[in-house]
Amino acid sequence: MAIQLKTPAQIAKLREANLIVADVLDALEAAAKPGMSTWELNEIADKRMKQLKGESAFLGYHGYPAVLCTSVNEVVVHGIPRKDVILKEGDLLSVDFGAYKDGWCGDSARTLPIGKVSDEARRLMDATRESLERAIAACVPGQRLGDIGHAVQSTVEPLGYGVVRQFVGHGIGRKMHEEPHVPNYGVAGRGLRLSVGLVVAIEPMINAGSAEVFTEEDGWTAVTKDGSLSAHFEHSVAITENGPFVLSRA
Repeated sequence: MAIQLKTPAQIAKLREANLIVADVLDALEAAAKPGMSTWELNEIADKRMKQLKGESAFLGYHGYPAVLCTSVNEVVVHGIPRKDVILKEGDLLSVDFGAYKDGWCGDSARTLPIGKVSDEARRLMDATRESLERAIAACVPGQRLGDIGHAVQSTVEPLGYGVVRQFVGHGIGRKMHEEPHVPNYGVAGRGLRLSVGLVVAIEPMINAGSAEVFTEEDGWTAVTKDGSLSAHFEHSVAITENGPFVLSRA
């Protein structure tokens, strides 16, 4: 499928969907604490989304059974909320949420500390968040797709972290996953030239150890192969004449 550049009016619609996503993630960040199950967080996300007149982008997507992804510690992405997964002091929890509003999709993710986390966990979170900010800064007309991935890779690999390659970011619009693929690694100055109207979801998934991951038998839950911690941050970003517009930042 060809890349679909968005008009300013369409970007405004994407902004509405992404503000719902940001609101839900704010609610989850306020609620997540030791003793809570990841299924309870899914229920909070579902209730708040419906209050805001959004529709889930995840529920039923290739059979996915929830509105939220909840990935704890060594789970990289696509962790399924469960009543028997109880958050503990010191856990890292990545929450990934997507919603439609008026036929346009928003998508964003955050990694949250549950209670007091280790210095190692905090450093991983901070580096992953910083890599996303540097990738966003590369989203200006005339830059290349490789500049986005290079920004992530060059931030975290010198710290000894692994950049997950099996999952990448994506274009976003009327569908959650559109062209182009947006890797979290790459060569600066290479790849697709970034144009005004391109909207992408950039989502570094960074492991404290090896970049290798495997998917568990449920077909969804992706876990670090070496059992190391993983962090995941994501924003939906529009490329405009004035530079990057982070649609999922309230």
